[in-house]
Order: sequence, then structure tokens, then C-alpha cells
Amino acid sequence: MKQDTLAIHSEYKKDTQRTMNIPIYMTTAFDFGTTEFAASSFRLEQGTDNVYSRVGNPTNAILERRIAQIEGGSGALALASGMSAIFYSILNIAQAGDNIIASNQLYGGTITLFSQTLKKLGIEARFFDIDKTEDIEKLIDENSKCIFFETISNPSIDLPDFEKIINIANKYNLLTIVDNTVATPILCQPLLLGVDIVVHSASKYITGQGTAIGGLIIERNNLVGKIKNNDRYKHFNEPEPSYQGLVFSDCGATSILFTFRARMILLRDTGSSLSPFNAWIFIQGLETLSLRIQKHSLNTLKIAQWLEKQDIVKKVNYPLLESNKNYDLAKKYLNEFASGLVSFEVKDYETAKSILDNVKIFSIVANIGDSKSIINHSASTTHQQLSADELKKAGVSQELIRLSIGIENVNDLINDLEQAFENTLNNKDLSYCI
Repeated sequence: MKQDTLAIHSEYKKDTQRTMNIPIYMTTAFDFGTTEFAASSFRLEQGTDNVYSRVGNPTNAILERRIAQIEGGSGALALASGMSAIFYSILNIAQAGDNIIASNQLYGGTITLFSQTLKKLGIEARFFDIDKTEDIEKLIDENSKCIFFETISNPSIDLPDFEKIINIANKYNLLTIVDNTVATPILCQPLLLGVDIVVHSASKYITGQGTAIGGLIIERNNLVGKIKNNDRYKHFNEPEPSYQGLVFSDCGATSILFTFRARMILLRDTGSSLSPFNAWIFIQGLETLSLRIQKHSLNTLKIAQWLEKQDIVKKVNYPLLESNKNYDLAKKYLNEFASGLVSFEVKDYETAKSILDNVKIFSIVANIGDSKSIINHSASTTHQQLSADELKKAGVSQELIRLSIGIENVNDLINDLEQAFENTLNNKDLSYCI
């Protein structure tokens, strides 16, 4: 089945009530029936379904299996937020004394997690420029655990050269982890390109209406082949004391090895559990994802093309503009469209601030992927915690404005931006041509 069919039908065999819509199983615990079945469940002999909702729930399981199929992967883990998905993906492979290699063109919260919080845990983050993949090899040593980057970076709107990064990772037997939040599996399936792990903030395009917070980790098929007997990932290959010496790379769940260990160790112990109700909301969002992504992307391309013609705009960042440095990569790695995210630069911060304060349809919100259009000044919000040098490396200037284009009528959105530009020029002595 194709993605849009999988998004509606996969992994749900109608329950005993024959409901067309997937039920929300709002339960903490499950009846084991017998003491032996209960004991075997805690020995992981019965899988992870219907043991305890901290580690697995029937509604969550449908979301996990459905997103795994849409991404072209084997297994998935649903979590309470996109940040918890990123955090778990790192903690599943790294510990004090280890390091990770990461792009510096990332969401600001991810940079802070890597450079500050992981540092306190003894895990070093070493950053590279996404446009200089040749520098990655200089950062790798025997304690490196992964290469982390985004499919479409937020808010610089840069694309990686997947092939080059994956080749470097495989040369050193390193895992690759990609945040696919902005592209979604509709525009790019990194696992089918050779990436090992994908993470998502489901709070963005997957829900589509800003209704719930959640995250997802998905692993590629046959990942066990890269992890088993790999000295970089010894804890997958050594007896696990908390499960009576079970070796994860030899257990019955090797087809979902990465997410299985994250579930049974990290989720078990730290409990970043997704509510079944939120899982149900994300399932509804998946059903219309392909339609919405097309509308988001078509609107955004038209707006990006319009922005390029405006005197008040210095630079527009959108991969499907022929003038954009990422155009060839977009044609190579993205499926026809390039998401609803576009950013542009104006003369200075005061000009940017005035534009934000003059829009009427756009809302000033630090989110993306909503059906409603959003405008944001990244340097003072999502990336405020970064130093001036870090902002520069992340491609975030004080004059940068990020738009998350919704699914409204595109002419209405252009008219709103046009009047905001005009008011900015009229209210300030900014009648210049840049």
C-alpha cells in the first residue's frame, strides 16, 4: 500500500465493537489473567503490548506501527514530546565520556539540549556545518556514537547531502539520526535513503492543528546488523542486569532493536510516556497528512516566489527556489514539495519586529506545522538561548523572520504580508530599496 492508504488503514483490525475509528484505551494497567502470564510479561516474553501504559498502550501501538510503515521503517516508539524523542535517541546509545556529532543548523532547543544538558551528563556534542560535510571525519573518534542532523533545518531551511553523511557514518560504523519533523515522511523518507534512526516532533505537521504535544522515534529495517557486535554500542551486546542478563541484540525483538531497548530501559525508568488520547489525535492527523503537506508546500512556494520580488526583503530561504543553494539537494532528496517552512531576511531587527507587529492573519507563535499560518522571530524566541556566535553558525540572524505557512487561501496570506510590509515602510523611514 502507498503512504496515504497506510495512513488511514494500516495496523488497525477492528476491535470487538467493530468501530471504524480507533478506540482510545484510557487505562493505566491490564489484567494478566494468571500469575505465570504476568511473570512472563515482565520477563519480556510476551512483547510490550498490554503490560503497563507507561511502556505501551494499544492506542499508542497503532500510532507507532502506522508511523513506522509510513516512514518505511521497522519499529517506532511514541513519547511525550519531540524533545524527549531526541533525548532518548541519544541516551539509548551514549553515556558519560561519549560524544555525538551534530549539525549546528538545528532547532534551538536541540542545540541547547546537546550543548548544555548533555554536557552536564558527560556527553560532548561536536558541531559541524551542514554545508561542510567533509569536516565531519575530523570530529569522529572511538567514543563517537552518532551523527545527528535535520532533513530540513529549522529555521535556516538548509538541506543535508544525505549520501555524503551516510557514507561517512557507515565508514566509521556510526549510527545516523535525522529529525524529519519539517519534511515529514510525505516529503522525505530518510530511512529509505540509508539513515538509521528518524525522530519527530509529532506536535507539528503530524497533528497539523497545534492540538497535542508528542514525539516519535522510528528505526530502519535490519538495524540490528549495524549494532550487533559493534563495539560502539556495547550495552546492546552485553547482558542487561535489570532483565536477568538478557542481551538485547540476541533477544526476540531484534527487528525493532533500537526502539525496543529505548522502551524497556529509558521509557521504563524515566517515564516520558505519551497519553493515549494524544496518540489518538496524532492518528487522526496522519490520515490527512499527505493532503495538508501538499497544500502547505504549494502555498509556501508561491509566497517564497513573491517574497523574492519584494524590495524590503534581502534574502529568501526556500529549497525549491532556483536561486537557493539547496535547490539541487531538494530535487534529489525531497518528493516534489519542500514543506510549509520559509524564512527571509530584512534590513535589521527593528524592521523585522515591525513586520511581525503589523500582520493580521499570521499569528506570532513559536510553533510550526499548524493549519493556521504563523510568523516568528527566531533569534528572540526559539533560539534566544544561543550566543551570537551560535546564532551565526545556526544560520539565524537578528533580521531573520520565519514563516510557517498554513492552508489558508494563499492570496489572503500574500495580501497580509503585503500590508505588513507597507505599514512597516510607512510607519518608519524605511522607504529604501535593498
